[in-house]
Amino acid sequence: MRIGLRGRNGIVSLVDECLRQPPTAERPVTMLLGPRGSGASEAHSALMEQFGPENPFAYVNLAAEHGLLPRYGLGLLARQLERKLPRYRRSHFPRLTLGLLASDHELRMTSLAEGRRNIRRELDAFQERAEARYGDYLAAFFEVAGGAVGAPDGASTAALALLRDGLRRGRRRLPGRKFTGSAAWYGGHPLIRSQDPWEALVELNLWRHDGDAEDEERLDRVLFSAFLADLRDNADHSFMPRSYLLLLDNSHSEYGRRFLDLLIRARHDDTVVAGLSCDPLTIVASSNRWLPRWGPATGDQWPWQLRGPDRASLTDWSEHRPTRDSDDTWWYPLRLRDLNLDEVRIRIELELRRHSDLAPFTRLAPFVHRLTCGLPSAVHQVLEVLRHSDVPAEDGPEQDRWLRGLPDRTLRDGEETLTLADAALDHLLQGIDEPRRATLAECAAARDLSIGTRVLSPGDSLFGEMRARWLLLGPGGVTPALHPWPRRLLLWRLARRPDDWDTVHELLAEHFGSVGRTVQEMYHRLAWGRIDEVTAHLVGRFPGVPAAQWISEFNAITAAPNRLVSTGGPLDLLAGLGPGEPGEAVTTAAVIRELIITRWVWSDPLADPGMRLNDLIADGFNQLSRLRRNDVVALFNEAERYRHWRHPLTSTSEG
Repeated sequence: MRIGLRGRNGIVSLVDECLRQPPTAERPVTMLLGPRGSGASEAHSALMEQFGPENPFAYVNLAAEHGLLPRYGLGLLARQLERKLPRYRRSHFPRLTLGLLASDHELRMTSLAEGRRNIRRELDAFQERAEARYGDYLAAFFEVAGGAVGAPDGASTAALALLRDGLRRGRRRLPGRKFTGSAAWYGGHPLIRSQDPWEALVELNLWRHDGDAEDEERLDRVLFSAFLADLRDNADHSFMPRSYLLLLDNSHSEYGRRFLDLLIRARHDDTVVAGLSCDPLTIVASSNRWLPRWGPATGDQWPWQLRGPDRASLTDWSEHRPTRDSDDTWWYPLRLRDLNLDEVRIRIELELRRHSDLAPFTRLAPFVHRLTCGLPSAVHQVLEVLRHSDVPAEDGPEQDRWLRGLPDRTLRDGEETLTLADAALDHLLQGIDEPRRATLAECAAARDLSIGTRVLSPGDSLFGEMRARWLLLGPGGVTPALHPWPRRLLLWRLARRPDDWDTVHELLAEHFGSVGRTVQEMYHRLAWGRIDEVTAHLVGRFPGVPAAQWISEFNAITAAPNRLVSTGGPLDLLAGLGPGEPGEAVTTAAVIRELIITRWVWSDPLADPGMRLNDLIADGFNQLSRLRRNDVVALFNEAERYRHWRHPLTSTSEG
C-alpha cells in the first residue's frame, strides 16, 4: 500500500470493486472530502499507480487557476482514456470528437442551408489542420488546457510515467465511417431541435458562437451526453474495459463544480430519465470545500450523511444512497480522516527510505501525532523542518528546548523560506487575509469555535467559512472545534499579542461564567494565567464531588492553551509557574496547585514534547489519594494511567 493511502484502504477496495462490476452497473461519484492537506491529491496519485497499469484512467486538476472549461475537460479526459493497454483494444470517442469539432470554430455561412452544405468540408479541413499540428484532434486540447493534467501532489515516479503515457501524441484520425453515424446521434438527441444530422451540428455551432448563456449550457449538456454515449459504446464491444477510472482533483472550484454538475446531470438524464443503461465510469473526485449545490454547510438539508473511508464499499453506498428520483443518489461522500499514531509512525519509517537523515527522529512519532493530530500535510511539513534544521538528534532536554519553538522554525517552500506556522496557515487558510486570520486566532481561543465567533466576532462568517473548508473536527465530535493543528498555530500567533490574549480569555471566561458553565470559565481563567483562582475552584470541588467527576473536570480545565515563554523545556516552564514562596506543608491546595500547572504544561505537546512530566502527574494523584478520606480508587487508577502511559491511537485533549 502506497503512503498516500495509509488509513484509506477502503477507498482502494471501493475503486477495485467498481472497476470489476459489469459495464452497465450503477456506480457512485465518490467524493473525497477534507481540508487542504488531508491527502486527497495523494489518494489520486496512489489510485493512479494502483490501477493505472491495467485500467484506462484519466486525471484532471480542476483547480481555479487552470480555468478549465467543460469542453476542455472532456477533451483532456477522452484523450487520456484512449491510451492503449495490453489487455484491451483502444477506446475511441467519435461522438464527443465530432461535437467538439462542430462547435469549435465558427462556420462561415449566411444561412442554415449553406452551413449544412459546407459543414463536412469545413470539419474535414479543421481536423486535418489539427492532425498536422498536434498528431490528432483531441491532442490539441493539451495545448490550451494541458496544465490541468499536471501530476497531483505526492505523485510517484510510477504514476508520472503512467500520466506521460496517456498524454503521448500520435496520429489518431477519427474514422470516416463513424463520422456519419456520429452525426446521426446528434440528430436524434432530445436537446437539439433539428433532427437532420448535419443541421444538428450546425445548431451546435450556432449555440457556441451566437448563442446566449442558455445555449452554452445546452451545448455542454449535449457534449457530456456524447461522452457518456461513447463510453457505453466502447464498453459494449469485446476486448474492451468493463469500467473507466476518472480522477477529478480540486472539484470545489467554480470550474470543478460546473464540471461535476454537468457530469451528474448527464448521467441522471441518460440513466433515470431516458432509461438507458448506466455509463461505465468509476469516478473519484476530491473537494476541500462544501459544495453549494448540497445546500447549507450544516448538511441538514442534504439527504446524505458523511461516511468514513475505512469501510467504504458499493454495499454501503447502495444501503445509504437517496432514491433514484433525485440526482443526489449518485454521490458517495467520504470524509477523509486524520492519520492515527501507527499511521504517522509508518509514514516516518517510509520516509526513511528516501531520507535516511530522519532516522534519529523516528522516536518522535508520538510528538508529531500529538502536535498535528495526524493531518497528512502537517506531518509532512514537520518532518521537512526536522530534516533541514539543526535540531539536536539525541532525546533529552536540549531537544525539548529546541522543539518548544518549532512553529517559528523555518520551512523552505519552493523559492520562499517561511516559518512553519506561516507556511502551514498559508496552506490551510488560502484566500483568507491577515486581518481575518487575526480575528480567527482570537475566536480559536474557545474550544467551541461557534461560541468563540459569537462572543468575539458577532456577525462574522468565519465559523461558516471554517465549516465549509472542513476545518472543524470530523463527524463524531460533540463540540464544533477547529482542527487542533490550525488552532495551535493560530494561538501561537495570538500569544505574540499578550494584551489581546488576556482580553480574549477574560471575555470568554466572563461569558461562560454568566451562563453557569464553570468548567469552561476555569479553562479560560487558566489560559489567562489565573492559576490561584483555578486552584481555589478545584480545591473547593475536591471533597464534595465523586473523584471520577473531579478528575474529568480537572482534565478539561488543564487542557487550556498557554502563552508561556517559547524557550525552555518542561521543567524550566514549571519552575516559572511555581508559587513565590513554596510552603513546606503538603496540603490539598498545594498538591492541587502543583498538579494543575504540571498537567497544564504536559497538555501542550510543544511544552512537553517527550511527555516527561508523566511521573510528576502520577505522584500528584497518589498524594491526592492520601489526602482524601474516601472514594480514592479513581485517583489511584489515574496515577497508574500516567505512570504507565500508553499513547492513544487518535488525538485527544490529552495529547
